[in-house]
Amino acid sequence: MDIEYLLFLQNIRLATGGTFDEFFNAISKVAVDVMPFLPFVVFWCVSKKWGYRYLLTLGVGEIVNGLIKLTVCAYRPWIRSELIEPAGDSKTAATGYSFPSGHTSSATDTYGTTFVWQKDKRRWIAVICAVMIVLTGFSRNYLGVHTPQDVLVGFIENVIIIILVGMAMEKLEGNEKIKDVLTALGIAAIVLAIIYITKKPYPMDYVDGALLVDPEKMMNDCFKSCGALIGLMVGSYIDRHYLHYEIPEGSKNLPILGFVGFIIAFSWKEYFAPATLVAAFGGHWGHFISRFILWMFAVVIWPLCIKKLAYDQGMPEKEGAK
Repeated sequence: MDIEYLLFLQNIRLATGGTFDEFFNAISKVAVDVMPFLPFVVFWCVSKKWGYRYLLTLGVGEIVNGLIKLTVCAYRPWIRSELIEPAGDSKTAATGYSFPSGHTSSATDTYGTTFVWQKDKRRWIAVICAVMIVLTGFSRNYLGVHTPQDVLVGFIENVIIIILVGMAMEKLEGNEKIKDVLTALGIAAIVLAIIYITKKPYPMDYVDGALLVDPEKMMNDCFKSCGALIGLMVGSYIDRHYLHYEIPEGSKNLPILGFVGFIIAFSWKEYFAPATLVAAFGGHWGHFISRFILWMFAVVIWPLCIKKLAYDQGMPEKEGAK
């Protein structure tokens, strides 16, 4: 039934001459290329508490999604059926196994956290976020890159993570000792996750002497998420004990500093990291190190710059974190 559904959507794509392909492709790209930077800007400029919640939800969600992908090892729809012809360059651009959908996972984390945050304050924002989650999930089916079950599980797993992260943060509020213990346990768990994904067996199916799916390539996304979450854990420890970042509310420089930080982070992820660290250390550890640096930049380096530049404008510096 899942392949039949994708073929139904494929027929619509063909009948309309691909008119909506770019629209749905843009929806997908926003979810993974733009929205993951929203937690950074929220952390720097809007609400440190919600910034941490975004980051933790996104970090945990990406690792859980990666571990499930590398455990199930489900092939993409066009490998399962030669009748499926995905839109665009998906056959060469796909960076992971099919189940569950990483785009849906990421969209649920960022749009879903925004929904929880704004549902009682600005309901129109919450409604837009709910629509964007649905559109992102549907876009993965429409473009022929994921089955309905890929999308559904990607959504459900991250709704659960949003709820659990919210509950955990409420219970841990102000308990620095437990946060430190959980930070150490989290880092240990990520190390075990890396050992697991690198040592477990993978399907090695060949067609005409060519490997259908290279598991080494499929691991790259999980190495990214492991590096990012360790960066968050180390960065949060430094912030709690040494930096004590507090958003400089009222600083005229804050909006431009937030924008500049986004440009730096985006440029690092999209251009400089691939050309330097990934090129030097390879897909696994290059991605791990580059994402570690990116999330350390978000939690420690740029907040330190904001703190310095904002308070240099004559604002009295406050003690403690928001």
